[in-house]
Amino acid sequence: MKAKYIDDFESWKKGFSFSVPVQVRFSETDMFGHVNNTVPITYFEFARIEYMKELGLMQNWLAGESKLFPVVADIQVDYTQQVYFDEKLNVHVKIDSVGNSSVDVHYWVTNEKEETCFTGRGAMVQISKETGKGHPWSKQEKELLQNNGVEAAKL
Repeated sequence: MKAKYIDDFESWKKGFSFSVPVQVRFSETDMFGHVNNTVPITYFEFARIEYMKELGLMQNWLAGESKLFPVVADIQVDYTQQVYFDEKLNVHVKIDSVGNSSVDVHYWVTNEKEETCFTGRGAMVQISKETGKGHPWSKQEKELLQNNGVEAAKL
């Protein structure tokens, strides 16, 4: 497995400190009995939202008076092995890099044997409801994202 966004797999996977469990539902499988190729993106979405809640950003975006919201600009999935109904997976999430109003989010999905099933990445942009364009991260948000939430308690 060699995804272009992973230089060294062993050091890349050490950067993950957050994960959420998911269990493959029957409806997520195709006629061949394995997870449909579109499903990992929904796993990524679930994990990304949980991660953003952990960082405290999702609550800000969901607040009624918020003038900002997140948009996925692109998403990529690399499949490394087949996954079947009822398997228990862990979806790991980390921020790889932070731009002015965007972040590059990386994903790593493992099974109960800790084997890699999928990897992925995607750009997420914070958008202004008023302008429809990217809105810069605050200094505090940027620090939070750059530290992958490690410093969240201090901010």
